[in-house]
Amino acid sequence: MRIRHQKLPPSGVKREALREKGQFWTPDWVAEAMLGYVVVGGCTTIFDPAVGAGAFFRAARKIQQELGLTLGLFGTEMHPAAISEALENGLSKEDLAGVEIRNFVVDPPPRSFAGIVANPPYIRHHRLPPSIKAQLRAFGGLLLGRPLDGRAGIHIYFLLRALELLENGGRLAFIMPADTCEGVFSAPLWNWITGKFRLDAVVTFAPSATPFPGVDTNAMIFMIRNCPPGKDLFWAKCTKPNAEQLKRWIRSGFSQCEGDAMVVSRRDLAEALGTGLSREPSEGARSSSLLGDFAYVLRGVATGANEFFFLTAKRAKELGIPGDYLIRAVGRTRDVSGDEITPDALEQLEKLSRPSLLFSPDGRRLDLFPKPVRDYLAHGEEIGLPKRPLIASRNPWYKMERRPVPPILFAYLGRRNARFIRNLAGVIPLTGFLCVYPRRHDPDYLEKLWEILRHPQTVANLSLVGKSYGAGAIKVEPRALEKLPIPASLVSHIAPAEMSTPQQMDIF
Repeated sequence: MRIRHQKLPPSGVKREALREKGQFWTPDWVAEAMLGYVVVGGCTTIFDPAVGAGAFFRAARKIQQELGLTLGLFGTEMHPAAISEALENGLSKEDLAGVEIRNFVVDPPPRSFAGIVANPPYIRHHRLPPSIKAQLRAFGGLLLGRPLDGRAGIHIYFLLRALELLENGGRLAFIMPADTCEGVFSAPLWNWITGKFRLDAVVTFAPSATPFPGVDTNAMIFMIRNCPPGKDLFWAKCTKPNAEQLKRWIRSGFSQCEGDAMVVSRRDLAEALGTGLSREPSEGARSSSLLGDFAYVLRGVATGANEFFFLTAKRAKELGIPGDYLIRAVGRTRDVSGDEITPDALEQLEKLSRPSLLFSPDGRRLDLFPKPVRDYLAHGEEIGLPKRPLIASRNPWYKMERRPVPPILFAYLGRRNARFIRNLAGVIPLTGFLCVYPRRHDPDYLEKLWEILRHPQTVANLSLVGKSYGAGAIKVEPRALEKLPIPASLVSHIAPAEMSTPQQMDIF
């Protein structure tokens, strides 16, 4: 049987179509390991709510041959074209006879299942139509007792619906992005899951072992039983791809783990949930000091239309916009190559024709602006800017967000490592950065805080509060960054004594 492996277009219309459908096929070595968890539990009826190209059905055929089993295969799929690809991958019409074309979350099958395996579609919340998003939140609220945060993607609701349809004693194995346990919705989600089900094991992957090379997501496998909750779980990290060791470990009931392709530990559930299921086990107590003790954090300015509001110096001059309506700004992390941004670096950006000026009108009436500003804002209305979602929420639509100049920036997502940046150019950042504002303004305090934040030990702690993506990239939201642990040794050795005493903290 010849398997057609998924070829991922690097960009363009075809890549965007994959994102819209959330279709990234599961590699066979992962599908076989996941199905092994369900089968060794005695499940002979397998259900896949997102059949796609049929990776789990192919794994089921292989396991049937190896173990001499007969497995009933059932599933749902929204896209008929995916079923055609499953047929091209060697599955027969008989293999797919139990698959229905339907929306699993909104229109689920009217029965429960003993074994459920899935790689649900990974569709981010902002790509979902409002009507579907409302249905999903209503379903989640009914099941959990309160709606999940609106930033939960459709994969989260696939998991919830699957758990709802899991038979007593049944087993479920899902491969999902790490935001399943890192997003703002993760705490209520996992408190509910682990309060009603047994979380047997979690498998993570080192960047070198990712099941989805070239995809900006950090995958994890969750293995859950519909039985009374436990107080611990197995936590594993795959360090090599195509790991036979992973399959052996799962099929042995998590007892055999000989080899160098995995690292396995037994974790206390409370510790794992507190630290984060995607993160390494916590070693001892965390630092008593957090970044929020020394500074507060805001996101950068969200313009709603960078192509209109974020200008090059040449473009601003052509438009004749007075300097009173322009603010020095930086937009992309790649425009800051190191851990400082200086006036010279800003001049270099202007020489390269990179945008460096934020068009920042205030809330006055249109007729009170100078003519060049009125003309440019009229152009914005002509191209429909007032109807854009973010811009439509402003009154008037052109009134730009304001930020004090932050002494320190934080580049929170990108191909480069996340890092703190000293703002020596006095720029205002856009949403590619976070703004870090020290709680005291004297120069000595700022310099010592800067030394603490740029220290490798502090930067290493970003993994404890960030959301992980492909190739080791992380994203840290403002409130999460304020929870960044600051190593006690740095506070005591770099900072003055008053920075490290709880009594003095009160003055902040």
